[in-house]
Amino acid sequence: VQLQASGGGLVQPGESLTLSCAVSGFRLDSYAVGWFRQAPGKEREGVACISSKDGRIHYLDSVEGRFAVSRDSAKSTVDLQMDSLNPEDTAVYYCGIGFSGVCNGGRYDFWGRGTQVTVSS
Repeated sequence: VQLQASGGGLVQPGESLTLSCAVSGFRLDSYAVGWFRQAPGKEREGVACISSKDGRIHYLDSVEGRFAVSRDSAKSTVDLQMDSLNPEDTAVYYCGIGFSGVCNGGRYDFWGRGTQVTVSS
C-alpha cells in the first residue's frame, strides 16, 4: 500500500507544474482521492478532491480555475495540473485517500510522502 507523489519543483510566478501520484494497493474508484498541501507555519489545506460517491470534484477556493485534478483508474494515478502558480501556492503537496469516498477538506485516511512546490521569482 503506497502513494508516491512526484513532479514538484521550483517555478516562477505564472508558470505551471503537474504533480502525479502513483497509487498501489488501492482501487482509486472506490475511494475519495485528492491532494492537500501544507506550508511552514500554516494549517493543512485541501487543494482538490474527487469523490467516489458522486464523482464530484472539489477545489480550494484559491485554486479554483487554476488547478485541475484527474484520476486514471487504469494507470492508478492521480494528477494535479497547476497553472498560473503564485508564491502563495508554495507548500509541500501530498496525495491522499479517503476511505469513506467523501471529500472532507484536507482530511484523508492515508497519504504518502509529499513533493515540494516552490513558486518564487
